[in-house]
Amino acid sequence: MSRRRTLGTKKKIALLVGAAAVAGGGAFFAANASNAAQTTQEARTKAAQDSGVCQGLATALGNNQRFIEGQRANPDAQSQARIENREAVVAEIERKQAASGCAVGESAQDSQTPQPPPAGQEAGQDTGDQAGDQAGGAGQAGEQVCAGSTVTLSGEGGAPAASSNQFPVGTKLRVTNLDNDKSTTVEVNSVSGSCALLNNAAFEQVREEGKFLIRRALIEKVG
Repeated sequence: MSRRRTLGTKKKIALLVGAAAVAGGGAFFAANASNAAQTTQEARTKAAQDSGVCQGLATALGNNQRFIEGQRANPDAQSQARIENREAVVAEIERKQAASGCAVGESAQDSQTPQPPPAGQEAGQDTGDQAGDQAGGAGQAGEQVCAGSTVTLSGEGGAPAASSNQFPVGTKLRVTNLDNDKSTTVEVNSVSGSCALLNNAAFEQVREEGKFLIRRALIEKVG
């Protein structure tokens, strides 16, 4: 005759209640962890937006996308190389958007579209009478130009330099961040969608910590 032990009804109920409590507690902690992660991400995104990081990255992305569109619409012998370079820059900007909690792929284009160069003329070269008066004018050496323009970065590496839709390659510009009084003098080495778009090295010389946009900039043509 077997002596199989059986659990009473009350003990069974107690075990079931205990198991439910453990499961519920695990779900509670998992939910709390998920909510905490979401809150942290939201706080990071808000901080990035408040500091202008997201806007600066969006502007940089828009400028590079516009440049690529212009090269595809009016290609020359060097367009494919320029496009590949800027596509790499776009990928880097999108990586920074993700790391900063910004909307990846969000772009803003706050400057005029650069006009395609005349046939037979390399992008970035000037015929001598091309420097006009868009967005404050090309100006004379030592004069302020592009009044009211914001300044951001292209995401490109290399020695400090700038790109522009106003000035030919070889033009020297002094960019001053009026919020911290830091300045840098750079040479334009390519075309972009802005009056002055700084590469990474140049932007580091004038930026405020954690910001990718200079809202109050003084841009001067110095040579």
